Amino acid sequence: MILDDKSTEKPQIEYPTRWGFKLIGRDKEALLKCIKEVMGNKEHLCSVGNASKTGKFQSYNASCEVESKEERDRIFKYFQDHKDVDMVI
Repeated sequence: MILDDKSTEKPQIEYPTRWGFKLIGRDKEALLKCIKEVMGNKEHLCSVGNASKTGKFQSYNASCEVESKEERDRIFKYFQDHKDVDMVI
């Protein structure tokens, strides 16, 4: 199936699948701590992302295998609600 910008259909995602999250915040160490907190014992990958030109914002990329859309959304919400995360994509 080919989707274009005008399509209203959502792509079908088959689970389990590896899913990535980009976290943006002001403190690199706090972001790393947040990822460890949220992931707990769940196997995951984590890498340093980019910093803003002024150095005010840092980013980390985190990924893990999710079993369902609900699990994916739950992890996203934990990141989104965390005090050290300004934005999660």
